[in-house]
Amino acid sequence: MGFKKVLDFEYITISEAKEVMDKIVEERKAISELTFETRRALKHLTLFYRIPAEKAKELVSELEKLPQVGRRDLAVKIADILPRVRDEVRLIYAKERTTLTTEQIDEILEVVKKYRT
Repeated sequence: MGFKKVLDFEYITISEAKEVMDKIVEERKAISELTFETRRALKHLTLFYRIPAEKAKELVSELEKLPQVGRRDLAVKIADILPRVRDEVRLIYAKERTTLTTEQIDEILEVVKKYRT
């Protein structure tokens, strides 16, 4: 058995992953029963799914434009968690070398608030 090679890599939100998984599940159900791993992955994505994939993409795009976010991986993490309070944003940035000001955190929270359902 050979190893598989990663040809491409992109950070996506849980909402986008759920959308992809829903398509996979639909295709596989037509052929046979779902594997244990597929069922577990779908259960996890369904549990943590918060907003529709299109809204999540828009949120990530808007967050990436903020200088204090800038990176896609941080924007995706914020979009997945949808923080409500400053401490939640601080936790997301806990491993980063950047310390955010209260104003920067509030700006992130304002953007997130527009997309929360």
